[in-house]
This record gives sequence, structure tokens and C-alpha cells, in this order.
Amino acid sequence: MVEQAFSILRAHPELALFLALGIGYAVGKITIAGVTIGAVTGCLLAGVLIGQTGAVLSNDVKQAFFLLFLFAIGYRTGPQFFQSLNADALPQIAVTVTLCVVALATAIVLSIFFGFDLGTAAGVLAGGATESATVGVAIDTFRKTAPTPEAASQFESAIATGFAVAYLVGVVSAILVQSQLAPRMFGRSLKEACAELEAELNITPNDTGNSARREIEARAFVVGDNLVGLTVQEAEARVPERQKAYIEQIRRGTEIITPAPKERLYAGDVIAVAGLRGFLVEYADRIGTEIDDRELLDIPVEVLDVVVTNKEVAGRRLWELNQRPEARSVFLRGILRAGQKIPIFPGLTVRRGDVMSIAGARRHVEDAAALLGYADRETTATDMVFVGVFIFLGGLIGIPALKLGALEIGLGVAVGVLIAGLVAGWLRSTRRTFGFVPEATLWFFDSVGLCAFIACVGISAGPSFVAGLVQSGPALVVASALICVISHVAALALGRWVFRMNEGVLAGTCCGAGTSAPALAAVQEAAGSQVPTLGYGLGYAIGNVLLALWGAVLVTVLA
Repeated sequence: MVEQAFSILRAHPELALFLALGIGYAVGKITIAGVTIGAVTGCLLAGVLIGQTGAVLSNDVKQAFFLLFLFAIGYRTGPQFFQSLNADALPQIAVTVTLCVVALATAIVLSIFFGFDLGTAAGVLAGGATESATVGVAIDTFRKTAPTPEAASQFESAIATGFAVAYLVGVVSAILVQSQLAPRMFGRSLKEACAELEAELNITPNDTGNSARREIEARAFVVGDNLVGLTVQEAEARVPERQKAYIEQIRRGTEIITPAPKERLYAGDVIAVAGLRGFLVEYADRIGTEIDDRELLDIPVEVLDVVVTNKEVAGRRLWELNQRPEARSVFLRGILRAGQKIPIFPGLTVRRGDVMSIAGARRHVEDAAALLGYADRETTATDMVFVGVFIFLGGLIGIPALKLGALEIGLGVAVGVLIAGLVAGWLRSTRRTFGFVPEATLWFFDSVGLCAFIACVGISAGPSFVAGLVQSGPALVVASALICVISHVAALALGRWVFRMNEGVLAGTCCGAGTSAPALAAVQEAAGSQVPTLGYGLGYAIGNVLLALWGAVLVTVLA
């Protein structure tokens, strides 16, 4: 019966791939000592297991999935990547580049010291730097100059073995360095460092825009004596700082009015006040007598995610945007940067590519969305013309190569598609009329694209995986740990002792530079704060690109 199952997988390798994905995602949910294995490692191990059956998958299938993944990370980080290329971001850029360069240099030195073959060296770099894209770029680069198909297969087996061990070690090492070692280096806890910045920037620890206390609602009040005679603008100006409340409608007799700022309030008026629930409860007696007026409160409202694309908005602080007329009666519920929720405070600089969740009366939300960029309304439609053309053009850019004797130097298809993804994401952030890719589709390209590629690598490496692991296992553990620790410590030292960065923001930048979301989660837990996310987005955008490119650089240097 077992042999029959094996023969089915050999005859239908496409089924072997989906079985590897199913097992891999299930294994990825397992947590050991507080560290989740993750879908990437799970799919690699599942692929190795299924590879023992002798199933063989086409390299074209593997490459197609990897190109989807590269396009997705480029598309997602493009706006942040190009906007980061300015003097204001110099400390974070320097920290990110330092971490990536030190990781590459350490991997090269240790690979020579331990005598790793080229595939193992690339796998150790990818795992120690916790960047899966390095694997694919290295494979793509080696395949162009591989003397025989057998050599390419041996390279893939070695890179899979190195990556499988090194990735888990790299993740754990990044968590320990950023959440445990860094505070000891700097002499104070992450909690203290983040609390200091929160006080300096006027951030409240839980001010993330999602707590029940900040839910928005509208209530009806008969105008109190203290507001009679004031204009709408004057009445709204009495709202305490860091609170927001607006008069949306007025009932005067039987008539319902949408007031202008200069409209005066008269005795007997009933006003519909939209604001934060906490304010409306605490200050109700200062507004007037609350009543239930269903017709007055029947105000069309909307909650909308808006991607910042307007160059007049990018680079501005929240308090500046809050003074714009388009911000009237619009409530900010949260901001995502590189997929991570960041804390909200008046001095926060808005960046192109940020996703701002806003709520309020529909007419005001539409005005604010037009100012900020484009409304990311829920839809299942993907502009596949845009996706397909950019992947094709990126591949074309990567094909040409400069030949120096037997040496062929070029970007490669993988790097070309990554660059095309960056440009595509940036274009989408500046021209919102085309190129829409929903978040669900991006997740599929990103997660399933990568995991399917890694599963294919595991299936190909299956027969020789165990032998390679037995031969190099201890050296792989030591090398990957050193790559991670040395690169992160170097980046921490530069950021703190040269640029004087706050330790919380610095830790987030390092986690982003190492593309390590698990490390960021550990840092946030240790800090009890979301301050580290302020550094994560920029580091993630640049780190993704550099660490992916290192796959090609390492193969070229050590070949």
C-alpha cells in the first residue's frame, strides 16, 4: 500500500506539491519553546519527506512560483523602498545596510573556514539572515553557469540542507539578540527605552486606534445653555486636545440642517455629535441633554482603508494633516506600515505606502481619501494584465548578461522580477488608476508562492538531504548563529553609539533589516509597546532587496 502511494506521487508530482503544502502549513503552526516553526520551514521539511518517494517536479513550476513571490515582495515594499532614499532616513538606512553587508561578509568567511560547498554556503546565508528569497536568487544565479544538470541538482540539495537548519537557528538567534542581548548591551530594558520615546512623542501605550474606548459613534443632544449662541466651529473648538468631536447635523424645528462652520446654535436645537465614545460619555453634560433622535442620527458612515500616494501628504506629520479641512469629522483608526500596525501620535511622519484606516460620515471620508491617495476598497479583482506584464518585463531585464571569458555576469531573471515588483509597487502608489492587487492576492503570491517554491526545493533535495545534514549539521548550527548574531550586534552598535537611535526603534529597524517578523513580535512583547514598529517598515523594504541580491553575490564570489 505504501509503495502504491509512492507510485501515485511519482506519476503525479503535482499532487506531491500540494501534499507538501498541506503538511508544511500544518507543521508551520507548531510552536516549540515559544518559537513557531513557520510555514516556510514546515514546507521545506515536508518537501524533503515527500522527496524520499522519488517524485520529480519541473524546474519551471518551481521558478514560476518563486517569481510570483518576488513580484509580491517588490510590489509590497516598493513605495517604502523608493521613499526611503533620502537624507532623513540615513540612520535607518545605514543600520539596515550594515546588518546586510556584515551578514554577507560573515557568511563568506565562515563558509571558507568550515569548507562549505557553494550550495551549503548559500543556504547558511539565507537561513542565518532569515531571508528566504536568497535561496531562489542563488539557485537562479547558479543555474546559469552550472556545468551539468547534475551539478545544479547537487547545488539545490545542498542549499536546502543548509537553509533547513540555518533558518530555525537564525530566527531563534534574532529573537534572543534583539529581545535579550540588546538591552544588556545598552544598560536598560526595551520597556524603559520605549516608554521614554512614548513620553517624548506623546504616545499613550495603548493608543493604537483599535481599543473599544476609541470606537466612534454619534449621539443626539438638545443644545446646552453654554453652547447657545456659539458657531459650530466655536463649539467644536471647545473639545479638549487629543479628543475629536464634530457636529454633523442640526435639527431646528422639523428641519434637519447640515451645518456650515459659521452656523450658530440656538436654544432648542438638537445636534448630532460624532466623536469618540469616551469623550461623548465623559462630556455629555457639557454638550446638553441626550435624547434619542433616530432620523437625526441616520447619517451614512463609512470605514475605509486608504493607501497614501499623494506626494503632498507623504512626509507630513499627523498634526499637520489634522488641520486640513478634509480632516474634519474624519477619525483615524490605525495605520499599517509594511503590514505592521504602528503607534499613532501627532508628530508621526506619514509615508507613501502607509495604509490609513479612517472612519466617519461618508462625505467626509470620501474627501479625506481623495486627499490621501486611493481607497483600498474590498474587492477580489486583480489587475493581472499589470502583474503579468511586469513579471515578463522584469524577467527580460534580468536575462542579458556580460560575458567575461567563462564568467557570465548579469542580474538574472529572479533579480529582474524583484526590481520590476519594486517599480510596479511604486507606480501603483503614484498612479492609482491601474495595477491594483488586493491584499488577499498579495498574500497568495507572497506566502504560497514562496512555500511552493521551497517545497519544490525540498522535494528535489529529498534523496540526499539526510546525508548532507549528518555531514555538516553541527557546523551549520554554529555558522548560522554567528551570521545572525554578528550582523545584528554590528547594526545595534552603529545605531545606538553612532546615530544615537532610540533602542526600541533601533530594534525594530534591525528586525526589519533581517526580515524577521518573529523577532519583531518578541521585541514588542518585551517592550510592551508598538514603538519598535516605527523602524520596521523601512528596514524591511531595504533588507528584503539587499538580502535577496546577496544570493547572486555570494554565488559569484565563491564560485
